[in-house]
Amino acid sequence: MAYETIESKFIATAEKGEVSSILIRPDNAKWLLVLGHGAGTNMRHSTLQTIAERLADIGIATFRYQFPYMERGGGGREAQAVALATVRSAAAAAHEAASDLGILVGGHSYSGRMSSLTAAEAPIENVSGLVFFAFPLHPSGREGIERAEHLDDVTIPMLFLSGTRDKLAKLELLEPVCEKLGDIATLHLLDTADHGFKTLKRSRKSDEDVFVEMARVLSEWTETFSR
Repeated sequence: MAYETIESKFIATAEKGEVSSILIRPDNAKWLLVLGHGAGTNMRHSTLQTIAERLADIGIATFRYQFPYMERGGGGREAQAVALATVRSAAAAAHEAASDLGILVGGHSYSGRMSSLTAAEAPIENVSGLVFFAFPLHPSGREGIERAEHLDDVTIPMLFLSGTRDKLAKLELLEPVCEKLGDIATLHLLDTADHGFKTLKRSRKSDEDVFVEMARVLSEWTETFSR
């Protein structure tokens, strides 16, 4: 599918200034996913690039963006308040860039959690749903569900795309969390995938590429609710 790519910048916060973004808009898109990066990666990382490309293949636009600390080169992360403000700014910039599209917000790992914390704090204007690519439920080796407590305050649909080998989201913890959230949460398990979506080809039950699978599931999920 043909699509255009537009690189630009927007103001993350008044204090932190501008950060970079990449808009990929395929022909006939109906939805735009505001897509953040993992804690130690950036918007050009191969994982985010592949997610964006597979979504473009099926007609979903993406707006990738940097958090201020990564825009500066990846030093220490700033206060959580800065991250949450950046999520709101990214959603606003995405809506301005493609106001005719429905807006979803999410990201891989860290940015997914920052997106849900933002939505739990107060609704994000123009946003219809949240998408978590490997929600980091707990640190590796320190299992718990404290990071999910704020999800009770989210009022829009949430899609969890989580690998069965993800060491940051043990299934025996993640599944009850999603069940407790009820109909607002959809959990899709990615067979043999880890936190970075690497799969075990020999034991994986499906021949479908994991990134193709995530794009397909996301597209099907958007059909279950309105903009």
